[in-house]
Parts: sequence; C-alpha cells; structure tokens
Amino acid sequence: MPSKPTIPLVHVIDDDAALLRAVTFLLESASWKVASYASAEEFLAAWEDPAPPGCLLLDIRMPMMSGLELQRILSEREIALPVIFMTGHGDVSMAVEAMKLGARDFIEKPFKDQTLLDAVAMAVRCCVARHEEDSVQRALCERLEKLSPRERQVARLLAEGLPNKAIGQKLEISERTVQVHRLHLMEKLDIHSAAELSQMMLRANSGNNT
Repeated sequence: MPSKPTIPLVHVIDDDAALLRAVTFLLESASWKVASYASAEEFLAAWEDPAPPGCLLLDIRMPMMSGLELQRILSEREIALPVIFMTGHGDVSMAVEAMKLGARDFIEKPFKDQTLLDAVAMAVRCCVARHEEDSVQRALCERLEKLSPRERQVARLLAEGLPNKAIGQKLEISERTVQVHRLHLMEKLDIHSAAELSQMMLRANSGNNT
C-alpha cells in the first residue's frame, strides 16, 4: 500500500506582527500549510526532526537573532530547508551574503503577492524533490543492508563490471561460489543484472562516502 504523501509546510518568521499575519494569510489563501513564528528563537524551539518538506520564509533583520544568524545555525545543524529572505531596501549586501551562504532566494519589501508565491512554490518544489530522492536512497540502502558481508563484497565487484572468475580470484574463492553468492544477492535485491546492481549501488551511495 503506497504511503500517504507528506503535505509541505511553509515556515514564516518575522518580528513585524502585521506583516507576519499578512504573509501567513496570503500563503494560506493559496492553499499552503503554514507555521508562523515571531522570532528565530521561537522557530528553533519548535523545530522537530524529521520534518516535512517545505521552505523557510524569514526577515533578514530581526532583533536578538537575525535571519543570517539563523541561516548559519540551520547549516551547522544540517537542516536542509530552502531559505527565502524578505529584505528591506538597504539590505541588499546582506542578501548577497545570505545567497553565498546557501539561501535559495530573496525578495525585497514591499513585494508583490505573486512574487512571494512564486518564490515559495519553487523552493518547496525543490525541497519535495530532494525529500523524495532521500526516501528512495534510504530504501535502497535498507535493501543492500540485507546482504551478508561476503555478498556485499561480491556485489561491489559485480557493480564494477568484473566477471565471476575475476571476482573469485580477487576474493580467493571459487568461481562456483561466486555464482552462488551472485544468485542469492540478486534474489535478495530483486534485480536481474549486474547493470541494475551498479545503478542501485550508485544511487544508494550518492551524496555520501559509505
């Protein structure tokens, strides 16, 4: 039975209560699920992992903790949430710094409703795609973890394109034993060729060094 799709969540942070209400209303009127916060500290206190995909829309200038400071904390905690900054007229240099630190976008106040909605839609689409790829990657890793240590060795060499005889020589086992391991690992992984195995291992290992 397929899992129910996760509903994206847009986080909005601004110390200007009127603007926070207005942006929240605009997003909700466009059918987005929204969580709003009056400060960066409030957002961090409420954050829970694992979180649904979405994006973070925040003011770049705030008392106590600025938007840039929050962005640095998110990076340190490896919270991969696309960030869109709302900036004032004099904040262009700060916005440039934010982009260098990995911000997805910035929009200058006062902004048009559609400009904000388009930026949010693009950021959320990017985040959802990344979540889906991460989910596929986790599932593939779980399948590969079903292999025994010896099957994993054989699988790596098969994925590299080595024939059974060469694998046997490298692992100091008979070609017949390699064939048995190959049959078992193909059954466990529900695949039918070395090419499929190579694609699976490449995708499972993308983005990490394990």
